[in-house]
Order: sequence, then structure tokens, then C-alpha cells
Amino acid sequence: MDFAFDARTEELRAKLMAFMDEHVHPAEAVAHEQREHLASPWDTPAIVEELKAEARRQGLWNLFLPDAEYGAGLTNLQYAPLAEITGRSPQLAPTALNCAAPDTGNMEVLAQFGDEQQKKQWLEPLLAGEIRSAFAMTEPEVASSDATNITTLIEREGDDYVITGRKWYISGAMNPDCKIFIVMGKTDPDGPDIRRQQSMVLVPRDTPGVHVRRAMQVYGYEDHYHGGHAEVVFDHARVPVTNLIGEEGGGFAIAQARLGPGRIHHCMRLIGMAERAIELMCRRAVARTAFGKPLAQQGVLHNWIADARVAVEQLRLLVLKTAWMMDTVGNKGAHTEIQAIKIATPRTVVDIIDKAVQLHGAGGVSQDFPLAELWAAARTLRIADGPDEVHQRSLARRELKKYV
Repeated sequence: MDFAFDARTEELRAKLMAFMDEHVHPAEAVAHEQREHLASPWDTPAIVEELKAEARRQGLWNLFLPDAEYGAGLTNLQYAPLAEITGRSPQLAPTALNCAAPDTGNMEVLAQFGDEQQKKQWLEPLLAGEIRSAFAMTEPEVASSDATNITTLIEREGDDYVITGRKWYISGAMNPDCKIFIVMGKTDPDGPDIRRQQSMVLVPRDTPGVHVRRAMQVYGYEDHYHGGHAEVVFDHARVPVTNLIGEEGGGFAIAQARLGPGRIHHCMRLIGMAERAIELMCRRAVARTAFGKPLAQQGVLHNWIADARVAVEQLRLLVLKTAWMMDTVGNKGAHTEIQAIKIATPRTVVDIIDKAVQLHGAGGVSQDFPLAELWAAARTLRIADGPDEVHQRSLARRELKKYV
């Protein structure tokens, strides 16, 4: 395994780091100020559209898609260090590059499983950054960490599907630019194979019977930049059967295909979040004095900073190995590694950010620094895309099989 960055990756890294320094980081305060004056908190600040236009002009657009027909044509190993850089400003940078979840996963689904009409109607405007989307799977009444539990019904009536169910924490659904939902539900709830009961359908937001009820908070935050995490009710929402993605009964397999890249993308960005926290921690330590000497001379700070650097280097190598395996043996072949990074990365990054919060004192939990938002986002990722315990259970079973 050779993890040296190739020439194209180095070129894009240099361009992206310059874009972050010259455009994204200065825009963070501007975006917060503009948001205070919006008619709706879910509207997009003007600075975000300016960032998108500049990113597209510089060729920093749709970097996540490995198919050159739709995106930059980068491998996972090439994209990994770029996603890490965007993680330093997770509220703005991924959106600016049209590389933000849940749109990334939805575009991958449409590119891989959508028919030509679905691609023309929904994938093309998503690729152009003209609309946003949402992925509706999680439900409040069941343990959605086991996707076979979902109860939303997708019932066929003639040439239509009728969708009935309640979803929550549907990322992006509060954004007025969100025009399409990919909804996972059961088309065959009594089928003998519990992994063939589910299907996915495209449901336009303006479909009668689609009700975006409220924004769910995450540790007290409403994620305005990514369009919130909404509760959505589908009350006999009717769409044509041509809105089916793939085949009936294929929803579970599509979800698994979607989650593999999504999990590694999250881990890539988490490393960038950790790097931002370490930088803030170091700057604070050399700038502040307590009990007669700089914080940087307090012994415990040395342990925090050293441990954080060691942990980030370990995580980065594991994520790069996972990216390399996904490129060489496929997502199924990298199953163990994908689970390993999903277990290790969020909880380690939470600890690093928590130390940075502690070092900043009251400032660390305030809106004057990005640390509180970073902590909330990282902590949430110990649940999103499958909680730690689900991945630990699966990974342990694979290990045990070697000895049975």
C-alpha cells in the first residue's frame, strides 16, 4: 500500500486549502451574520451561493463521485484527503463544493440505480447544485439501527404507489431548496425474506400528503446550514410507479450500497474536524495565561495535545487503508475496515474536541468558537449511519467466524 498522494491529489489539495483560507474560513462569520437577517432560518445565506459559484469556477465541484461522467472521477483514496480538508469547516465547505450529505449519497444512488428519466429529472439538477434532497429512512417508533424494522408502507394501487408512514431526523428536509425525497419503506411487509421487503421510491416534496412537521434538534442545535433534521409524515402520498428506484425488494441492498461511501466520507471529514480542534487548542494554549504562566506550560495540556496528534495520525492511516481497499476490492471486501473506522473515528474525535472545549473554558461551549457545534456533530455521528454497537456486533461476529 502506497499512501503517497499522486499528482492530481496534490494539485487539488493545494487548490482546496487555498480556497478554504481565502474564501471559506472568512465566510464563516459572514454566514452567521447573514443568517440572523433571513426571512426564514432555513433559507440559504447569500455567501453560500457565492462560495458555490467560486468553487465551481475553480473546478472544486462534485469531487466525491468516482464516475467521471458525473463528477471529478476521483478514487476514494484521492478523495479522502480532500474530504478531510472540508471537515475543518463542516457547515460551509462540503456545501460549497456540492459534496454535502445527504445529497452525496442520494446522487450516488441515482447514478448507480436510477433510470434515465430519474437521472435527468433529479440527478442532473443535484449535480448542478440547483436543488437539495433528503433521504427518508429513520423512524421514531422502531429501532432504525436495524433497517428491517421500518414500518412505512409503500402500497401499489394501479399505476401508483401510496406511501404512509412517519420519519424523523431526515437531514436536509427543512431546506426550501430540498425538492426530492428518497423514501425507504415496505412494499412486501409479509415477504419471507426480511431483506427483500423494502423498496425505495422518489417522492417530490410538493406531493400532496407529504408534511414536513418540525425540525429536530441535535444537542439543542438546529442545523440550518444542512437543512435541519426534520420529522416528516407521509399521509397517503401518491407517486407513479415509475418513481421506484431499481426493483421492488431492492431497497435494503441499495441502502447498504449507499451507506458504505457515506460512512467513509463522514470519517474523512471527522479527521478534518479533529485537526481544526487541535489547531484551536494549540493557539489557545500559547495565547492564554493562568496561574502565572501560559497554558502551554501546564503539564496536562502536553498530554492532551500529544495524545490528540497520535490519535489523528492513527485514524488517518486507518481511513486511508479503508479507502484503498474500497478502490481495490470493493465495498464488500472492505466491510471490516469500514466498520472499524465508523467505530473508532467518531468517538476518538469527540474526545479530542471535548479536550479543546475544556481548554477554551466558557468560550468552548459558546457560539464564539466552532467547538460546540463540532462536538455536537461528531457526537451525533456515533449514532448516524449505524450506532457503534451495531458495527461492533457485526465486526466481532466476523472475527469469531475465523475460529468456529
